[in-house]
Amino acid sequence: MIFNRKNIDNDGLITFYKKLLLPRLVEEKMLILLRQGRIGKWFSGIGQEAIAVGSTLALNDDEYILPMHRNLGVFTSRNIPVSRLMAQWQGKLSGFTKGRDRSFHFGTQQYKIIGMISHLGPQLALADGIALADKLNNDKKVTLVYTGEGATSEGDFHEALNIAAVWDLPVIFIIENNGYGLSTPTNEQYRCANLVDKAAGYGMEGRRIDGNNVLEVYHTIKELAEEMREKPRPVLIECMTFRMRGHEEASGTKYVPDELFEEWKKKDPLDCFEKYLLDEGVLRTEWVPYLRNEFTALIDAEVEKVFNEPDIIPHVKTEEQAMYRLFNTPDHRVSDVSTNKRYIDAISDGLKQSMRMHPNLVIMGQDIAEYGGAFKITQGFVEKFGKDRVRNTPICESGIVGTAMGLAINGYKAVVEMQFADFVTCGFNQIINNLAKTYYRWGQTADVVIRMPAGGGSGAGPFHSQTNEAWFTKTPGLKVVYPAFPDDAKGLLMAAIDDPNPVMYFEHKGLYRSISGNVPDEDYYVEIGKAKIVREGTKASIITFGLGVHWALEYADKHPDQSIEILDLRSLQPWDKEAVVRTVHKTSKVLVLHEDTLTSGFGGEIAAYIGEHCFKHLDAPVMRCASLDTAIPMNKALEDQFMAKARLAEVMDALLKF
Repeated sequence: MIFNRKNIDNDGLITFYKKLLLPRLVEEKMLILLRQGRIGKWFSGIGQEAIAVGSTLALNDDEYILPMHRNLGVFTSRNIPVSRLMAQWQGKLSGFTKGRDRSFHFGTQQYKIIGMISHLGPQLALADGIALADKLNNDKKVTLVYTGEGATSEGDFHEALNIAAVWDLPVIFIIENNGYGLSTPTNEQYRCANLVDKAAGYGMEGRRIDGNNVLEVYHTIKELAEEMREKPRPVLIECMTFRMRGHEEASGTKYVPDELFEEWKKKDPLDCFEKYLLDEGVLRTEWVPYLRNEFTALIDAEVEKVFNEPDIIPHVKTEEQAMYRLFNTPDHRVSDVSTNKRYIDAISDGLKQSMRMHPNLVIMGQDIAEYGGAFKITQGFVEKFGKDRVRNTPICESGIVGTAMGLAINGYKAVVEMQFADFVTCGFNQIINNLAKTYYRWGQTADVVIRMPAGGGSGAGPFHSQTNEAWFTKTPGLKVVYPAFPDDAKGLLMAAIDDPNPVMYFEHKGLYRSISGNVPDEDYYVEIGKAKIVREGTKASIITFGLGVHWALEYADKHPDQSIEILDLRSLQPWDKEAVVRTVHKTSKVLVLHEDTLTSGFGGEIAAYIGEHCFKHLDAPVMRCASLDTAIPMNKALEDQFMAKARLAEVMDALLKF
């Protein structure tokens, strides 16, 4: 192994040595504790430390790094106390996630480190968003993100690299190629000669380096970072290395040939660098045990301090309150001036006014710029706000949702338009496991709104017509809104954008140009979580939302003698339990109506709550009216049959006659 110190003085080289030594000794301590049964799991990075240490030292302290679970050297090189890390690993209250997540699954704005989640790949797109925020601010910073050779097969890898290349984002993508994805060797993972060859396919620069040579890692990344700060662009670096332990300690290493261990033992990053320093006279032989003993004593003390900390005492209310960032809808006087607007125009108006109000708001989606979006909601926005803030995206929902979260991490707000709500499945992991859980895990808000053009009625078939709110209402951490009228469409959208929590904003395509109403001209907010009585009644209640509200109104208009009360939920997570209880107490007969399929639709949750909490006030069973338990068909006659509206009169008749 050839080391080139370039302009690093002796003190600098000693610093590099100490930075390599500390994570190795922490790892050795963890293995001892594991054998003693004092800890339960450990993912070892022994043999790979030079990548984490060299790359971290090459960046400025205010530049974000997104590591994985074998990058202990990132955390120690950023000077996070060992006690704080140990508290995280042991699930103590003083850990970064307060016992809510494990190992390196956390982030910290103090140290500008954003940890991974267990799903390999999603952090790559977060790096894009962080870098985009820096680029928009002209901050001249780079972002560095790690992945393993196994995760290069993930779609998130492709999407993130493609976005970074198309948008010239200053992201350094590091592949730690240690030869195995758990036990699967590289010859069973990809067919290209080298992973760095993939860079050419994205039109970006690629480098392949010795990941065990700390100075080669440092100089390569430092020089690239200096260039990229002045000329933003992404770079892919493949670091060749080897892990000397199993995927995690329980998995063992029997799947690895002995000769590989022998070969890579000779390339140990710490041993080789230590020998180089001794040969150069930078390090004295007698210093080595002194430094090791000094670090070992520190580590032992830090570890025991954490073991002596009290265990967490669980409190239900504490955990429930930790799921969402506390937020109150801004107090405002509703404008006396209003204009009759279509539902679609009210949405556009809310977006436009939010863009003016929040200079840090970026909206992203397929064809939303010059084209104005599939439904023309953002038509004219590029001329008003510019292409930096109104961004056409590649067709990659997961990557764009991850980019939106990265923007939020780095001080921006983001609105993402799903061209159709059906396409959200391609970004499901980022929404469910990243956006929804991040605040609960380590206190980071995910200031992202996902716009969801949803619903049937246009003969668009199974992939452009779903109303899939129930996929998200069961996910703590997300808010879900579903306006039925133009004023609510504007008010809920502006409230969602103002809210620091992630919000799924459902907008029914069938309402875009079919309904109009008076909409306040100025900034307008509707509190998320508050239902609205849209028609008073005494004999029965219909509880509904979205297009269902208009089905209910149509039914009530045809049956004025039935005195039907209609409650528009407007918000589905959180939903207005008090308003539901009030209408049940008032009429004693309830029908829950929604466009989604009957089985596991959100109406089941409403019906269950009423049955549990309002049973003695009911004069009939809670009834549900929903769409058929099939995919939504294209043919008009079949679609009409599918829709809940086809059964509304029949179910209401049964309810009223009970």
